[in-house]
Amino acid sequence: MRRLIMRKSQVTAAVVTLGCRVNQAESSVIEGTLRHHGIAVVPIEEKPGFCIINTCTVTGRSDANSRQLIRRAAREGSQVIVTGCYSQLNRDEVLRMDGVVHVVPIENKEEIVSIILGQATETLYQFHNRARPYLKIQDGCNFSCSYCAVPMARGRSRSVPPETAVERANRIGAEGYHEVVLTGIHLGSYGRDLPEQSSLAKLIKEIIKRTGIRRIRLSSLEINEVDDELLEVLYDERVCRHLHLPLQSGSNDVLRLMNRNYSVDHFRKKMTAITDIFRDIAIGSDVIVGFPGEKKEDFDDTYRMVRELPFAYLHIFPFSPRGGTAAAKMRRTVPNSAVSERVAALKRLSIEKRELYAKCHLNRTLDVIAEENDEHGHTLGTASNYLKIRASSEAVQRGTLIFARLTGIEGSTLTGFVVA
Repeated sequence: MRRLIMRKSQVTAAVVTLGCRVNQAESSVIEGTLRHHGIAVVPIEEKPGFCIINTCTVTGRSDANSRQLIRRAAREGSQVIVTGCYSQLNRDEVLRMDGVVHVVPIENKEEIVSIILGQATETLYQFHNRARPYLKIQDGCNFSCSYCAVPMARGRSRSVPPETAVERANRIGAEGYHEVVLTGIHLGSYGRDLPEQSSLAKLIKEIIKRTGIRRIRLSSLEINEVDDELLEVLYDERVCRHLHLPLQSGSNDVLRLMNRNYSVDHFRKKMTAITDIFRDIAIGSDVIVGFPGEKKEDFDDTYRMVRELPFAYLHIFPFSPRGGTAAAKMRRTVPNSAVSERVAALKRLSIEKRELYAKCHLNRTLDVIAEENDEHGHTLGTASNYLKIRASSEAVQRGTLIFARLTGIEGSTLTGFVVA
């Protein structure tokens, strides 16, 4: 692959990220390292010398968006460096695209700055692009869900050693951030691969004990991994009352086809137990619609289950076959028109769920991380339980922890005023 080496004073770069929180966490590290070595990080619209595109392959739409961004960056005249799950699985195809000078394997993402400068560089963990930084503590997945290509791209589960994770969390706190979002491809498997076995709950306890971080948020977890040890740490006020637990389907037949390792009854009982203990917890979920073999009664079971359980929000995905997966070889049985109708029905239900959960918090005061200020004298931010807040106030610096009294609601956004 061709590489152009430029003097640091001449180098500009954009970092464009698609997909999950792990990708976003990795892009944060790339950005911090670029800045540390004197490279100006600019938007893609400013026609940077280099454009680093961190791709995703979770759906066919993700693939298309990845290709679209590569073509756009090339049209802008940038030298394009591509990494992430899409390019990991489609390396030769990406290399043939105009403007692409490097395809960097996922495991070598931290070498991107060295590639640009043509010399070895130090990786720096800085977090300038978010009010609530993502901290990647795990990568890869040992599961074999029949629809998912991510394990092929990311490999088997690998955990960041606890000492390293705590050190990075401390660095986030030292930079003035009040929340850290712990993230991984299979977060709940954290620690099982380490020489001295650990667990996600043990790591959280260490972060609580050894850092000043005010809020610790968890990204997606599997229902089977919410055990008594993890529930115990949720009692700590520094751990956000927010879980994301993918359901995928409310039909046991479809769950078996998906190669998911729980039953509908188990999911229902576990979620009910969690919400009985933590009455105000926000639980979000993912649902795949139109999976091969999904019958109308399977979807009806899913809809009924989602309606009955106290989810705070849903992410709805129409089934998208991924090359190399078992599901891609299954016969498609659900017409596109039916998939669209089912997706629309669940999206309407999700809106109802969001609004209902938000209404339960009217006339309360919540802690909020400020994320931006609008032109109308409002601060926009996220509460500990993941509610979106818009509060009247003077301009508040991004990342500041404020307290907002909530007196109104617009859709699923709570409105009010800052009290401290």
